[in-house]
Amino acid sequence: MQQPHPPGTGTATGGTAPAAPAPAPSSAPGAARILVVDDDATVAEVVAGYLGRAGYLVDRADDGPTALVRAAAHWPDLVVLDLMLPGMDGLEVCRRLRARAAVPVVMLTARGDEDDRILGLEVGADDYVTKPFSPRELVLRVQSVLRRARPAGAAGPLAAAGLTLDPTARRATKNGTELALTLREFDLLAFFLRHPGRAYSREDLMREVWGWDFGDLSTVTVHIRRLRGKTEDDPARPRLIQTVWGVGYRFDPSGRDEEG
Repeated sequence: MQQPHPPGTGTATGGTAPAAPAPAPSSAPGAARILVVDDDATVAEVVAGYLGRAGYLVDRADDGPTALVRAAAHWPDLVVLDLMLPGMDGLEVCRRLRARAAVPVVMLTARGDEDDRILGLEVGADDYVTKPFSPRELVLRVQSVLRRARPAGAAGPLAAAGLTLDPTARRATKNGTELALTLREFDLLAFFLRHPGRAYSREDLMREVWGWDFGDLSTVTVHIRRLRGKTEDDPARPRLIQTVWGVGYRFDPSGRDEEG
Protein backbone atom coordinates (compact mmCIF):
# COMPACT_ATOMS: atom_id res chain seq x y z
CA MET A 1 0.00 0.00 0.00
CA GLN A 2 1.33 3.44 -0.91
CA GLN A 3 2.66 5.63 1.87
CA PRO A 4 2.22 9.28 2.78
CA HIS A 5 5.14 11.63 2.42
CA PRO A 6 7.06 11.40 5.71
CA PRO A 7 8.08 14.43 7.75
CA GLY A 8 10.75 16.59 6.16
CA THR A 9 10.74 14.95 2.71
CA GLY A 10 8.87 15.31 -0.53
CA THR A 11 8.98 11.67 -1.57
CA ALA A 12 6.94 8.69 -0.52
CA THR A 13 8.41 6.33 2.03
CA GLY A 14 9.66 3.00 0.85
CA GLY A 15 8.52 1.17 3.96
CA THR A 16 12.09 0.54 5.15
CA ALA A 17 11.75 2.35 8.46
CA PRO A 18 8.54 2.90 10.42
CA ALA A 19 7.63 6.36 11.55
CA ALA A 20 8.07 7.41 15.14
CA PRO A 21 5.24 6.29 17.42
CA ALA A 22 2.32 8.67 17.64
CA PRO A 23 2.49 11.01 20.62
CA ALA A 24 0.07 10.62 23.47
CA PRO A 25 -3.29 12.29 22.77
CA SER A 26 -3.59 15.91 23.77
CA SER A 27 -5.40 16.53 27.03
CA ALA A 28 -6.53 19.99 25.96
CA PRO A 29 -10.17 20.55 26.94
CA GLY A 30 -12.49 20.30 23.96
CA ALA A 31 -9.88 18.74 21.66
CA ALA A 32 -11.53 17.01 18.71
CA ARG A 33 -11.27 13.21 18.64
CA ILE A 34 -10.05 11.72 15.35
CA LEU A 35 -10.32 8.02 14.51
CA VAL A 36 -7.60 6.93 12.04
CA VAL A 37 -8.43 3.69 10.23
CA ASP A 38 -5.65 2.17 8.09
CA ASP A 39 -4.17 -1.33 8.01
CA ASP A 40 -0.72 0.00 7.05
CA ALA A 41 1.07 0.64 10.35
CA THR A 42 3.48 3.20 8.86
CA VAL A 43 0.70 5.24 7.29
CA ALA A 44 -1.35 5.13 10.48
CA GLU A 45 1.62 6.16 12.65
CA VAL A 46 2.54 9.09 10.41
CA VAL A 47 -1.04 10.33 10.20
CA ALA A 48 -1.66 9.88 13.93
CA GLY A 49 1.61 11.63 14.73
CA TYR A 50 0.79 14.71 12.69
CA LEU A 51 -2.77 14.89 14.01
CA GLY A 52 -1.55 14.45 17.57
CA ARG A 53 0.95 17.28 17.19
CA ALA A 54 -1.87 19.43 15.77
CA GLY A 55 -3.66 19.01 19.11
CA TYR A 56 -6.19 16.31 18.32
CA LEU A 57 -7.07 13.24 20.37
CA VAL A 58 -6.27 10.28 18.12
CA ASP A 59 -7.68 6.74 18.19
CA ARG A 60 -6.51 4.08 15.75
CA ALA A 61 -7.93 0.95 14.14
CA ASP A 62 -6.39 -1.34 11.52
CA ASP A 63 -9.54 -2.93 10.12
CA GLY A 64 -13.22 -2.19 9.59
CA PRO A 65 -14.78 -4.16 12.47
CA THR A 66 -12.28 -2.71 14.96
CA ALA A 67 -13.05 0.79 13.65
CA LEU A 68 -16.75 0.32 14.35
CA VAL A 69 -16.01 -0.94 17.88
CA ARG A 70 -13.68 1.99 18.60
CA ALA A 71 -16.21 4.46 17.21
CA ALA A 72 -18.97 2.99 19.39
CA ALA A 73 -16.78 3.20 22.50
CA HIS A 74 -15.61 6.79 21.90
CA TRP A 75 -17.62 8.49 19.16
CA PRO A 76 -15.18 10.51 17.01
CA ASP A 77 -15.56 14.05 15.76
CA LEU A 78 -14.02 12.95 12.44
CA VAL A 79 -12.78 9.72 10.84
CA VAL A 80 -9.74 9.41 8.56
CA LEU A 81 -10.65 6.23 6.70
CA ASP A 82 -8.62 4.14 4.27
CA LEU A 83 -10.68 2.74 1.41
CA MET A 84 -8.87 -0.61 1.19
CA LEU A 85 -9.20 -2.49 4.48
CA PRO A 86 -9.15 -6.19 5.37
CA GLY A 87 -12.39 -7.87 6.35
CA MET A 88 -14.64 -4.89 5.68
CA ASP A 89 -13.74 -2.19 3.17
CA GLY A 90 -13.83 1.52 3.87
CA LEU A 91 -17.04 2.00 1.88
CA GLU A 92 -18.95 -0.35 4.17
CA VAL A 93 -17.39 1.19 7.28
CA CYS A 94 -18.45 4.62 6.03
CA ARG A 95 -22.00 3.39 5.35
CA ARG A 96 -22.33 1.97 8.85
CA LEU A 97 -20.91 5.06 10.53
CA ARG A 98 -23.16 7.33 8.49
CA ALA A 99 -26.18 5.18 9.35
CA ARG A 100 -25.57 5.94 13.03
CA ALA A 101 -24.68 9.65 12.91
CA ALA A 102 -23.42 12.38 10.59
CA VAL A 103 -19.75 12.02 11.54
CA PRO A 104 -17.43 13.75 9.04
CA VAL A 105 -15.23 11.34 7.05
CA VAL A 106 -12.01 12.07 5.16
CA MET A 107 -11.23 9.07 2.97
CA LEU A 108 -7.77 7.89 1.91
CA THR A 109 -7.67 6.44 -1.61
CA ALA A 110 -5.05 5.14 -4.01
CA ARG A 111 -4.17 7.49 -6.85
CA GLY A 112 -6.07 6.67 -10.05
CA ASP A 113 -9.00 4.90 -8.36
CA GLU A 114 -11.49 7.54 -9.49
CA ASP A 115 -14.47 5.19 -9.40
CA ASP A 116 -13.68 4.26 -5.79
CA ARG A 117 -13.29 7.91 -4.82
CA ILE A 118 -16.69 8.71 -6.32
CA LEU A 119 -18.20 5.72 -4.50
CA GLY A 120 -16.70 7.06 -1.27
CA LEU A 121 -18.37 10.41 -1.84
CA GLU A 122 -21.61 8.66 -2.73
CA VAL A 123 -21.75 6.84 0.60
CA GLY A 124 -21.14 10.04 2.54
CA ALA A 125 -17.42 10.86 2.73
CA ASP A 126 -16.91 14.61 3.09
CA ASP A 127 -13.45 14.78 1.52
CA TYR A 128 -10.68 12.51 0.32
CA VAL A 129 -6.91 12.51 -0.05
CA THR A 130 -5.08 10.36 -2.59
CA LYS A 131 -2.00 8.30 -1.72
CA PRO A 132 0.86 9.12 -1.62
CA PHE A 133 -0.04 12.31 0.21
CA SER A 134 1.49 14.99 2.38
CA PRO A 135 0.49 14.55 6.03
CA ARG A 136 0.46 18.34 6.33
CA GLU A 137 -2.15 18.52 3.55
CA LEU A 138 -4.20 15.88 5.34
CA VAL A 139 -4.10 17.90 8.57
CA LEU A 140 -5.28 20.98 6.65
CA ARG A 141 -8.12 18.98 5.14
CA VAL A 142 -9.12 17.69 8.57
CA GLN A 143 -9.04 21.21 9.99
CA SER A 144 -11.17 22.49 7.10
CA VAL A 145 -13.80 19.77 7.54
CA LEU A 146 -13.96 20.21 11.30
CA ARG A 147 -14.19 23.99 10.99
CA ARG A 148 -17.19 23.67 8.71
CA ALA A 149 -18.76 21.08 11.00
CA ARG A 150 -18.90 23.53 13.91
CA PRO A 151 -22.17 25.42 14.31
CA ALA A 152 -22.12 28.98 13.00
CA GLY A 153 -23.41 30.79 16.06
CA ALA A 154 -24.25 34.10 14.36
CA ALA A 155 -26.02 32.60 11.36
CA GLY A 156 -29.81 32.68 11.35
CA PRO A 157 -32.20 30.08 9.91
CA LEU A 158 -32.57 29.83 6.13
CA ALA A 159 -35.76 28.92 4.32
CA ALA A 160 -37.01 28.63 0.74
CA ALA A 161 -39.11 26.27 -1.37
CA GLY A 162 -40.17 24.16 1.61
CA LEU A 163 -36.57 23.79 2.77
CA THR A 164 -35.50 25.05 6.18
CA LEU A 165 -31.93 25.06 7.53
CA ASP A 166 -30.77 25.93 11.03
CA PRO A 167 -26.97 26.49 10.77
CA THR A 168 -26.57 26.60 14.55
CA ALA A 169 -28.21 23.22 15.11
CA ARG A 170 -26.90 21.81 11.81
CA ARG A 171 -30.45 20.68 11.06
CA ALA A 172 -32.29 20.73 7.74
CA THR A 173 -35.88 19.85 6.90
CA LYS A 174 -38.04 19.60 3.79
CA ASN A 175 -41.72 20.28 4.33
CA GLY A 176 -41.18 19.54 8.01
CA THR A 177 -39.36 16.23 7.48
CA GLU A 178 -35.74 16.14 8.62
CA LEU A 179 -33.13 15.54 5.93
CA ALA A 180 -30.16 13.24 6.54
CA LEU A 181 -27.44 15.43 5.05
CA THR A 182 -23.69 14.97 5.25
CA LEU A 183 -21.52 17.88 6.33
CA ARG A 184 -20.76 18.97 2.77
CA GLU A 185 -24.33 18.47 1.58
CA PHE A 186 -25.55 20.70 4.40
CA ASP A 187 -22.97 23.39 3.57
CA LEU A 188 -23.77 23.18 -0.13
CA LEU A 189 -27.51 23.59 0.47
CA ALA A 190 -26.88 26.44 2.90
CA PHE A 191 -24.75 28.20 0.28
CA PHE A 192 -27.47 27.84 -2.35
CA LEU A 193 -30.13 29.13 0.03
CA ARG A 194 -27.98 32.16 0.81
CA HIS A 195 -27.40 32.89 -2.89
CA PRO A 196 -30.60 32.08 -4.83
CA GLY A 197 -30.88 32.80 -8.54
CA ARG A 198 -27.16 33.10 -9.22
CA ALA A 199 -25.20 30.60 -11.32
CA TYR A 200 -21.99 29.18 -9.85
CA SER A 201 -19.35 27.10 -11.56
CA ARG A 202 -17.99 23.94 -9.97
CA GLU A 203 -14.77 25.87 -9.31
CA ASP A 204 -16.79 28.54 -7.48
CA LEU A 205 -18.53 25.93 -5.35
CA MET A 206 -15.25 24.12 -4.58
CA ARG A 207 -13.81 27.40 -3.34
CA GLU A 208 -16.86 28.70 -1.45
CA VAL A 209 -18.18 25.47 0.07
CA TRP A 210 -15.09 23.26 0.37
CA GLY A 211 -12.69 26.13 1.02
CA TRP A 212 -10.19 24.94 -1.58
CA ASP A 213 -8.84 26.71 -4.65
CA PHE A 214 -8.04 23.36 -6.26
CA GLY A 215 -9.38 19.82 -6.19
CA ASP A 216 -11.21 17.14 -8.15
CA LEU A 217 -14.32 18.85 -9.50
CA SER A 218 -16.14 15.51 -9.68
CA THR A 219 -16.47 15.95 -5.89
CA VAL A 220 -18.87 18.84 -6.55
CA THR A 221 -20.76 16.87 -9.20
CA VAL A 222 -21.30 13.92 -6.86
CA HIS A 223 -22.50 16.14 -4.01
CA ILE A 224 -24.92 17.97 -6.31
CA ARG A 225 -26.36 14.63 -7.39
CA ARG A 226 -26.70 13.43 -3.79
CA LEU A 227 -28.25 16.71 -2.67
CA ARG A 228 -30.78 16.61 -5.49
CA GLY A 229 -31.70 13.09 -4.40
CA LYS A 230 -32.64 14.41 -0.97
CA THR A 231 -34.24 17.76 -1.83
CA GLU A 232 -35.93 17.38 -5.23
CA ASP A 233 -39.37 15.85 -5.74
CA ASP A 234 -38.02 14.26 -8.91
CA PRO A 235 -34.19 14.15 -8.90
CA ALA A 236 -34.20 13.15 -12.58
CA ARG A 237 -35.88 16.48 -13.37
CA PRO A 238 -34.47 18.89 -10.78
CA ARG A 239 -36.33 22.14 -10.31
CA LEU A 240 -34.50 23.64 -7.34
CA ILE A 241 -30.82 22.90 -8.05
CA GLN A 242 -30.67 23.50 -11.77
CA THR A 243 -27.88 22.87 -14.25
CA VAL A 244 -26.79 25.98 -16.14
CA TRP A 245 -25.18 24.52 -19.23
CA GLY A 246 -21.65 25.73 -19.84
CA VAL A 247 -21.56 27.43 -16.42
CA GLY A 248 -22.49 25.21 -13.48
CA TYR A 249 -25.47 25.25 -11.13
CA ARG A 250 -28.12 27.64 -9.87
CA PHE A 251 -30.59 27.40 -6.99
CA ASP A 252 -34.07 28.50 -8.11
CA PRO A 253 -36.49 28.71 -5.17
CA SER A 254 -39.40 29.18 -7.58
CA GLY A 255 -39.01 25.56 -8.64
CA ARG A 256 -39.43 26.15 -12.36
CA ASP A 257 -38.45 23.38 -14.75
CA GLU A 258 -34.88 23.47 -16.03
CA GLU A 259 -34.50 24.96 -19.45
CA GLY A 260 -32.89 22.58 -21.92
